[in-house]
Amino acid sequence: MSDQLVFYTNPMSRGRIIRWLMEEVGQPYETQVLDFPAMKAPAYLAVNPMGKVPAIKHGDTVITECAAICAYMADAFPEAGLAPPVGSKLRGEYYRWLFFAAGPLEAAITVKSLGFEVPADQQASAGWGSFGAVMDTLEKALTGREYLAGDRFTAADLYVGAHLGWGLQFGSIEARPVFKAYSDRMAGRPAAVRAREIDDALIAAAHAPA
Repeated sequence: MSDQLVFYTNPMSRGRIIRWLMEEVGQPYETQVLDFPAMKAPAYLAVNPMGKVPAIKHGDTVITECAAICAYMADAFPEAGLAPPVGSKLRGEYYRWLFFAAGPLEAAITVKSLGFEVPADQQASAGWGSFGAVMDTLEKALTGREYLAGDRFTAADLYVGAHLGWGLQFGSIEARPVFKAYSDRMAGRPAAVRAREIDDALIAAAHAPA
């Protein structure tokens, strides 16, 4: 399979998460920046019928959805050290928190940000239960740990850290001290800093006077 990597994104989207991932992986990649109308054009709908970014192509393989991209890239480029060994106990922890963020965490934040709250007598029907339960679970997972799966950074930390950074910035996540400390550690990684600089420069260029 060709090792060409193409990254479809917009710097004002969840593509910022995958930009950070690409910088952590450290492989050459081509960036295709799409404005929002272009995401609905036939050329891009052939890549992602949802008409959303981010997406990546690795050779002939297309991957969408941030958590799936994180998991795929960590496995495709094991030399980056972004996932524990397959079959290890830490691999289970890694999967657990990567998909906790993709499922309960994102769902709870989205529902709350839209002004909804699941009634107590219906929380059993919601995959995340309640916003408070999700926040408490994540706080417990992060307390006393530097990373979520063992003693090294993984793609699960990247994905959870990105969610926390975004949520703390815009007030959709409770500003608990453990969340702030963890988010700051993740955001300070050199690859995270590079990714922000790249995307912020793209935003500035798009808004520069003609």
